[in-house]
Formats: sequence, structure tokens, C-alpha cells
Amino acid sequence: MTHETSASTQISCAEALVRLLRDRYAVDTVFGIPGVHTVPLYRGLEVGGLRHVTPRHEQGAGFMADGYARASGKPGVCFIITGPGITNIATAMGQALADSVPMLVISSVNRRDTLGRGQGRLHELPSQQNVLAGVSRFSHTLLDPSALPEVLARAFAVFQSARPGPVHIEIPIDLFEAPIDLPDTASRTRLYRAGAHPEGIALAAEWLRQAQAPLVLLGGGCAEASKAARTLVEHLDAPAVTTINAKGVLGRGHPLDLGANATWPEVRALARDADVILAVGTELGETDYDVVFDDGFTLTGRVIRIDLEAEQLVRNQATALGLVSDAQAALEALAAHFPAPLARQGAARVRAVHEALALPQRPDMAPFVPLYTALDKALPEAILVGDSTAPVYAGNHLVERAAPRRYFNASTGYGTLGYGLPAALGAQLAAPGTPVVALVGDGGAMFTLSELATAVDEGLPVVVVLWNNSGYEEIRRYMDAHGVARVGVDPTPPDFQCLADGFGLASHRVESPIALDLALSNVSRTSPTLIEIDAERWQAALD
Repeated sequence: MTHETSASTQISCAEALVRLLRDRYAVDTVFGIPGVHTVPLYRGLEVGGLRHVTPRHEQGAGFMADGYARASGKPGVCFIITGPGITNIATAMGQALADSVPMLVISSVNRRDTLGRGQGRLHELPSQQNVLAGVSRFSHTLLDPSALPEVLARAFAVFQSARPGPVHIEIPIDLFEAPIDLPDTASRTRLYRAGAHPEGIALAAEWLRQAQAPLVLLGGGCAEASKAARTLVEHLDAPAVTTINAKGVLGRGHPLDLGANATWPEVRALARDADVILAVGTELGETDYDVVFDDGFTLTGRVIRIDLEAEQLVRNQATALGLVSDAQAALEALAAHFPAPLARQGAARVRAVHEALALPQRPDMAPFVPLYTALDKALPEAILVGDSTAPVYAGNHLVERAAPRRYFNASTGYGTLGYGLPAALGAQLAAPGTPVVALVGDGGAMFTLSELATAVDEGLPVVVVLWNNSGYEEIRRYMDAHGVARVGVDPTPPDFQCLADGFGLASHRVESPIALDLALSNVSRTSPTLIEIDAERWQAALD
């Protein structure tokens, strides 16, 4: 680590915050809704020249920051009001925490002399820090304005060199105008992630070389290590499971990629029979490996785990060898032990599994094959951002991407509804030249439908594909399967075409793959488009 120092300038705490974000940490976009407790902060924002995006709800701000971070690899930043802003954004922070997404939440808090006194102040909570402690890597109350540079440095140290996730920093409203001596904002601390221990790498390589039936598990922590992961997998000639958050790490149609299909018996059998398993950047969590929730994904071979977080090395599955390391550094170090590819018939084993799975022909998958075929034809390079909805559940198994950071959704980890639309807007802001598609259901869309207004205001050409099956179809099926009467799962959807017109965006209602092809051929490149699919008539058109 090196640190450069230079002269300082005295300015307000609010202005210093904006300058540090912009100049020291290269932040260019902030998501938030102004309130009486953050007005001074917005004076600093105006001076700083950052782009401010106004969602219609603080939860939307958090989801937008999440999508921005996943698409760009940079932290998403939010400015949030005291009290209700905190409780509103907590759900989005929970999703980001579950999926290790870097997010910086800057909030106001009541004056220092009133904290914890229960005086009934505007937006008062007993402790905002306690509210957000469970959905953040850390939550800090700034009590000394001169500590601002240090606290921000702590946050970005988490983003840059540890397991990322949300960080919350709250600033009492009486400190926004407080003067501080701000060091030169061009001064930066260079941080590097841990690299794997050479002895551990050598032992892992020895085990993998001796293995008769190796298996590689690649998680979202490999998003920045695509080339290294592909090289190692190919030189090991080993089947690889790429989780939902790792789609695209091996590229589209890679012959060794089993996809995110660890739930299916065919893949579980291969995993159970593997004698050495290399798991990189994955928590081996339920929503990536066991979406039928029966604890049926088991590893009986020797497990080698590589992760940025030491505690993660021993969770969920028994570990034989654990290495705390950045994924790319470890994968490159391992690949150096295999300069020439081995020959293990890995591609043939993967091909046999795919043939046995026959996913496109399965009744629960078949209705969505034409949907993804149409999207790939019209928008082959699109970033697909999903809510918790039937097309996304199928897409987790059907979709392939050419590169990482082009497919993510709320079915992993925290699993919140309402994620897809605002997260897609964040992704579009992060990747303005790339098409972005939001995949939402009619039930989940209603959680954050107001963010269509944000899409129109910002001129974001997101394509919103809305699967309308008149309620919570997945929960209806779950109730049926468990012999529970259907209660609370049939909310009447609104007229989405009228709503789209009211928001001022183009819309189409389609009932067949042919109609979808036509609608996709007419999407705007400068403004959002809503494409509503009538699920019942779509199915009828396929039968």
C-alpha cells in the first residue's frame, strides 16, 4: 500500500464528501431523493457536478445502485434521507449484501445532541445504525467531520480489496455545513486484494492433477476473472458449474460449461461423484445450487475453496483446502501449474449431461424458449436484468451470455420482488451503449412500477418485458403442491398499456412469439419500451 499526501483546503463537510467521491473514487452517478435533512448535501452535489438520478422510492434508489454496480463493477452510490429513507432502502441493501454487490449509502441523521434521546424529532429512529447493521458490511455514524476521508477510505477498502457489499455512512445534519480541512482529492490509496499462498496453490494443483473426476464451481466472485477461469477449466478439461451470477464467465456455449443447473439430478450425480472439487468465488448457497430446497446438492470429494472472505471457506460444504485470495490471482497461479491441457473427456461428459437434461423440451422450460430466442435474435448483446418471476426462473437454466455482468436477477440470495425494473435502469446508466432488458412479472412489477417515470425522465432505453399471468403464479403452484388453499395470490393486475401511456412510454401487448419478434424490432433506442406478454394466450399459441 502506498499513500500520497499534499496540501489541504477548508470547505464544508457536504462539499468535501462530493469532491472526494468524484475526484478520489471516480464516482459519476448518485441515486437519491432530496429531503429537508439532505438539502445542504445537495448544495455540495451541485458544486461537484455528479449526475443525480431521482427514483420514485428509496428502495428504487438502492436497486438502481445495485444494477449499476453489477453492470459496471463500480460501487453504486445513494444519498438517502433520515428515518423512512433508511427503512425504505434496507430491502435493496439486503439483496446487495446477499450477492456481494458494492453499494455506498450516504444518509443524514438527526443532530448529534439529539441522537438516542427519543424526543420525537422529524424522521427519528432510536438508532439508524442498528437498523442497517444487518444489511451492510458496516454502518458508521460520522461524529467528527475531519474523519470523513478516513471513513470513506474504509468503505472503498471493502469495495476494492475485501468481499464487497453495502456500506452505510450517516452524517448528522448539524455537520453538513461544518468546515473541514480536506486533503488534496487527487491523493489516492492503492489497495490490492490478497493473493493465494503458494504452498496452498501447489497442493491444490497436485490434487487437481491426480483427480479422476474433477469438477469446478465458479461463482459471481469470478466476474473479473473470466479469462483466467476459462484457461484453467480448459487445461483441467473439467466440467464446470457456472452459477447464476457467473453466467458468461466461460463465454457463450462453452463445451465445459454445465450452466447454473446444479439443482437437476444429472448434475447432482456428477457433483456427488467428483473426487476433487474446486469452488471459486461462490458461497455454495442454496439459491445457486438447490433451488428445489431439499438440501440435495452434496459434495463427497475433497473440496478446494477460494474466496476473499476467510469465514466463507468453511460454510455450507466441508472444505479440505481453503485459500483466501482474489479469484483472478488464484486462478492464474493454478493455471501456471497446468501449462498444457490435460485429456479427461470433460467435454464429452458435459455434453452427455446436457443431452440427458434436455432443458428446452421440459414442460416448465419450453414456454420460455421462444422468449429467449427472440431476445437473442433482436438484442444479442443485451444485459438481462430479472425480477423473481417465471421467465427468470427458466432463464437461470436456459440463458447463455457471451461475457459476465450481462445476466443478473433477484432470484438469488435475498430474493426480493420489485428488483428487476429499477436494477435495469441502473445497469443502463452504467452501460449506456448496451441494450438492457428488464424481465418482470405482473406481481413483482407492482412493487416498483413507479420507476417507469424515472426511466422516462432519464431517457433510458430499457426494454421492459412484463410476463402477465394475473398474480403470483409461482406461489399458487407452491400452495397447490403443498395442499394449501390459494389465498392472497390472485391480485388483479392493472391495465399496463394504459399505465404505460400515462407514464409516457411506448408499449406493446403480445400474445405469441411472432408478435414478440415484431415488438422487439420496433423498440426505441432513445426511450423505454414496455412489452407485455399475456402468459395464458402465449401458452395457447405454443400448444
